[in-house]
Amino acid sequence: MADTSNEKLVGALVNGLAVLRYLQKAKSGVRVTQLARDLGLNPSTCFNLLRTLVHEGLAGFDTQSKTYTISIGVVSLARGALDRESHIRVLHPELQRIALRFDVAMNLWQVVDKERVLLVDRAEPVSAVQISMRVGQRLPIFVGALGRCFAAHSDLSKSKMERRFNKVRFARAIEFEEWFQDVLKARESGFAVDEGYFSIGITTAAVAIENGINPPFLAISAIGISAQIDAEKLNDLSQELLAVSKMAAQKT
Repeated sequence: MADTSNEKLVGALVNGLAVLRYLQKAKSGVRVTQLARDLGLNPSTCFNLLRTLVHEGLAGFDTQSKTYTISIGVVSLARGALDRESHIRVLHPELQRIALRFDVAMNLWQVVDKERVLLVDRAEPVSAVQISMRVGQRLPIFVGALGRCFAAHSDLSKSKMERRFNKVRFARAIEFEEWFQDVLKARESGFAVDEGYFSIGITTAAVAIENGINPPFLAISAIGISAQIDAEKLNDLSQELLAVSKMAAQKT
């Protein structure tokens, strides 16, 4: 990151980005007065920034509740940067290949902070029934099979893992000790599996990409209908994910 301590920054732009980040973290619509108070901005300035963001398609305005939310426009704005990322260029053909071979949805996840991962690329099979997630979607970092992978590569103590684990909502109940044993298996084998805990009737398999960064910031996950994935197919799929992870580690 460049040192900007001696550079003259554009205040309006800095404030506009602060507003966007605030809206991104908000769980529901926000009024001008609340946003201005929390960010320490003049209400009139805050209103003008929000109105500009709405005009540019980066924020949305609800006329009934008089609240603002972040808009899907930020995803399309970011897509150009994502498309240039080397790991996406390298991995996308592999995601497509595995999706078609195993009839599963393939996702590439990137860590954005200590609590969340972001879906940055995806590939789908050609079957009539598909499990689809949108690029730009965020999930808790310890959710599903990919969460077990990230936990396996983290330097967190068991007690800190449990605190993170307790923040995750599972579709089917699982005790921490059982989940932690899955983490230990993932640490040994290199891949993790979630059968129905992330979503009932859905199986996910995942691998982290070890590319010299500790802990890793990328993971690949495969998602399919549990009834269509037997033990042999799951094993073959997991080995394929491991092979792609090793390839990607050398090229990204």
